[in-house]
Amino acid sequence: MTHYTDYIKRNQDWAFSGIFADEGISGTNTKKRVKFNRMIEDCMAGKIDMVITKSISRFARNTLDTLQYVRQLKGEKGIAIFFKSLENNLI
Repeated sequence: MTHYTDYIKRNQDWAFSGIFADEGISGTNTKKRVKFNRMIEDCMAGKIDMVITKSISRFARNTLDTLQYVRQLKGEKGIAIFFKSLENNLI
């Protein structure tokens, strides 16, 4: 996790909002992912304007959940989602 903390802090245009990692909880069901859901709530409340994650599978493993949250964040709030494994691909 320090990799991403450092990655964010190195960019002077970004403000670090925290790490939202549900350790030991499967990404297949977002309902049980307390920290993920808190991140979504913070995004919807305007506290976060960009999400950076290691990969799509770290964001959500269920394709329908991924599409739902990408549409919600990007479509409704204009929040960018950056999947680091897809380097330079901002959604």
